Amino acid sequence: MVGPISESERDAGNRKIRIALLAIVTASPPLLALQLDPSPLQLLAALGGGFLVGLVVVWYLGRLAAEFSGSGRQPRRRR
Repeated sequence: MVGPISESERDAGNRKIRIALLAIVTASPPLLALQLDPSPLQLLAALGGGFLVGLVVVWYLGRLAAEFSGSGRQPRRRR
């Protein structure tokens, strides 16, 4: 039987997932732009825009995961 994973293993796994997601979101706009025969500057702009969108997506999903796992801040309850 396999025991629970350690905190360091969980952190390493989460880091790999974040990097993979960031890479996928970053690569998507330039690949789509290649269908329209872009200039190198346009391709670089698509890459930069994809990277910024990827950062936002990874940040948002991290906050969402923390909310569901209970490791983030607990929301204040109304009385």
